[in-house]
Amino acid sequence: MLNYVDRGTIASNGVNGSLGTCTSSGTCTSGSGIQGEFNLNNFEDGVLSSAFMVGLLVASPIFASLSKSVNPFRLIGVGLSVWTLATAGCGFSFNFWSITICRMVVGVGEASFISLAAPFIDDNAPIAQKTAWLAIFYMCIPTGYALGYVYGGLVGTYLNWRFAFWVEAILMLPFAVLGFVMKPLNLKGFAPAESKQALISEETDVQEVQDTDALNDSAKPTKEKFSHMFSKMKCTCIDLNQFSRFIKDMKALLVDKVYVVNVLGYCAYNFVLGAYSYWGPKAGYKIYNMSDADLIFGGITIVCGILGTLAGGYVLDLMKSTIPNAFKLLSVTTFFGAIFCFTAFCFQNMYAFLAFFSVGELLVFAIQGPVNYICLHCVNPSLRPLSMAISTVSIHIFGDVPSSPLVGVLQDAINNWRETSLILTSILFPAAGIWFTGIFLHSVDRFNEDSEGQVTEVDRSNATPLLEPRVAETSLIC
Repeated sequence: MLNYVDRGTIASNGVNGSLGTCTSSGTCTSGSGIQGEFNLNNFEDGVLSSAFMVGLLVASPIFASLSKSVNPFRLIGVGLSVWTLATAGCGFSFNFWSITICRMVVGVGEASFISLAAPFIDDNAPIAQKTAWLAIFYMCIPTGYALGYVYGGLVGTYLNWRFAFWVEAILMLPFAVLGFVMKPLNLKGFAPAESKQALISEETDVQEVQDTDALNDSAKPTKEKFSHMFSKMKCTCIDLNQFSRFIKDMKALLVDKVYVVNVLGYCAYNFVLGAYSYWGPKAGYKIYNMSDADLIFGGITIVCGILGTLAGGYVLDLMKSTIPNAFKLLSVTTFFGAIFCFTAFCFQNMYAFLAFFSVGELLVFAIQGPVNYICLHCVNPSLRPLSMAISTVSIHIFGDVPSSPLVGVLQDAINNWRETSLILTSILFPAAGIWFTGIFLHSVDRFNEDSEGQVTEVDRSNATPLLEPRVAETSLIC
């Protein structure tokens, strides 16, 4: 929620602001917010919304791979600590490049939990309510954006845009600390990290005993030398094995037609939603002269985001959660949502626009649960963290990252927010078409498939309080 509140905050008119203007008579008004203070054009302003992708792109595969050997909550603690420092740094920025670099580092925070949270929820949700539970989690995206609009508008109006980032950093700090103190988290398809460490330790002890019995005092120096060389070779082999496993996992994802089609549709969808979320308040202000664009767009997004996301998850559970049914729901809701949103921008009357746009948002937000259900269930359980990481990186690289600057360039070229919005909205139709083709693909729900040499049952101790200390378990090797 806080991660997306930050996204909404930097897009709000109160924080983002506007450039200073001068009339033909020579009367000038000073700019406001980030855009006014740093004198940014629309392209540079759009870059700020996309800069987080640098940190997300670099960190997501790293966190997904490390989750196989490191307690995921510790990884989340590291990521959110970086997020907290970077967000605070945004408040201290002094020009375009300083705030852009801070926004890049903010992406590390999202990378630390986005690939791990969904598999954790999928493991612990009741079978009949898996999509609904995922929908509740992904409901935080539109709700966070909307709260960010309202929060940014209020802070920018009554204080200064810099305070918005400092308060966010303070609010996130407790969650970063919790990441370091929570008990270990075990995901389906992975053996607990502590059990692996125990086995390695025990094997090392046994080997050392055998070596001691076999050595005499005069041979110790030679043995220690070879032991040291063998240790270095072993570390190198482990690194190569990890890299080889990563390449193998990536290949498994890229040859999965269901996964690829799902992510392609998600990229086109996110291209539109990303630009909506960043430019929406400003477009509404320019087209319909909305004096409270932040509050209006924030209110619509909160209501439609919550109702639409929850409804999408509930309807899929009602239909019976299968991959073909998820594709049906994705294509239908996106198609009709695109019709309502496109029609909304054709109206001259603001109230007609708000009515149609609200229905459109309600429909397009319904995809959050189904699209992530497919990402989790079309792959082997051990691939779920990487599946979510690559999906997240892809929808940003080909979705909202390029869309905000490109929409800025388009608006600079045609200087008409209504035409820009209509062109942008039309991209939802190809997204619906891509997901429609997924209905006819052969699909298999792999949630219950076993991974060779890995734990196949969910550690049900995860149902206990996260801060409850875990009693150490000991085992004897005979």
